[in-house]
Amino acid sequence: MIFPPPIGALLARAHLIIAKSAATRPSIRPAPAHPALRSLTVSLLSLALLLPLSSTSATAAEPIKLGEIEPLTGKEAAFGQQARRGVLMAIAEINARGGVLGRPLAVVVEDNQSKSGDSATVAKKLLGREKVVALLCGGTSSNCLEVAPLAQTARIPFVATTATAPEVTEKRDYVFRSCFIDPFQGAVLAKFATTTLKAKRVAILTSVSASYSVGLSKVFREKFTALGGVIALEQKYSEGDKDFRAQLTAIKAVNPDAIIATGFYTEAALLCKQARDLGLTVPIFGGDGWEAPELIEIGGKAVEGSYYASHYSSESTAPEVREFVRKYRARYNGETPDSMAPLAYDATFIVAEAITRAGTTEGPKLRDALAATKNFPGVTGRTSLDAQRNATKSAVMITVQNGKPTFVETIDP
Repeated sequence: MIFPPPIGALLARAHLIIAKSAATRPSIRPAPAHPALRSLTVSLLSLALLLPLSSTSATAAEPIKLGEIEPLTGKEAAFGQQARRGVLMAIAEINARGGVLGRPLAVVVEDNQSKSGDSATVAKKLLGREKVVALLCGGTSSNCLEVAPLAQTARIPFVATTATAPEVTEKRDYVFRSCFIDPFQGAVLAKFATTTLKAKRVAILTSVSASYSVGLSKVFREKFTALGGVIALEQKYSEGDKDFRAQLTAIKAVNPDAIIATGFYTEAALLCKQARDLGLTVPIFGGDGWEAPELIEIGGKAVEGSYYASHYSSESTAPEVREFVRKYRARYNGETPDSMAPLAYDATFIVAEAITRAGTTEGPKLRDALAATKNFPGVTGRTSLDAQRNATKSAVMITVQNGKPTFVETIDP
């Protein structure tokens, strides 16, 4: 039987939010755009003021602390804000069911500001000062590659929610992920280009400053040529670039059947705009790094008819997806979640379930429980972790149609 959390658990949770709100680092403050989070904080503060404090009950229900690292600001903020919302939803639901091991879950969030090096800095704080029992990290593979060796050394389990580069989990048995990996995604994109787009010659645009893009281009190249395709031309750029006309002019000269851009949403949107301005009318597609509302906000009509891979579709008729989308919209002013939110939501539940099965928050035992995750029923599908601690699950292809992300097809492992 599941009992509601005791008053002591709520007070402990209020104490944690009060303490974190008083910290000098702005990254752990709730984002102004999220009134639901502000309401939660106010409610808990009110509870702390209205009820007598009991050191005994607070100690008995001391929260289990998770650490979360996200790009809440900067150029990748769309990834981090969505993931943050998914984690908050999961924490609220888990605590409403009575928490884990009789204790509430709490999360300490840090903002890496979409900057190289900041993920490592805040990870050290979470592992050292905050003494979290597990880490969650969204955003890019580059972010997670900074965190992975630190978690491994500390022997604290770390779950990457959106990092698809294979090297994130390689040779690190305390590092896991809740999403598919680039070798699978690259194969999905190669199959899509060949069977759905009927493309025989594809040009590749790679962001050489992002390990995610470099890895995805490599896998796509291998898989597409193995299927009989030809790489018409390869061009490079860096994250933050805004002018791609030179690369696109070179691509136009070789007349490919399609173009794949393996970077992230901001550059993808600009690439599409400039490609259409230059008269390139062939399909343009990419990986899950394209998925953010900003793709359409920046790209406008130029991204109509473009495609990208994703981890789920909000249009799915699966009961668990429909329920998640309903709850998300109710909580966040009618907005529709992209895949970053349900991936982080699922990852939080996977960690909570592993703590329950381990019966403890001790690092080695929690690591073993996470490694044993099989057929976890989540919003993004059933998740099983393989021997390399990577998730085995399906991918979906999305197109932009009438200014909205629209489901195209599901591709299984």
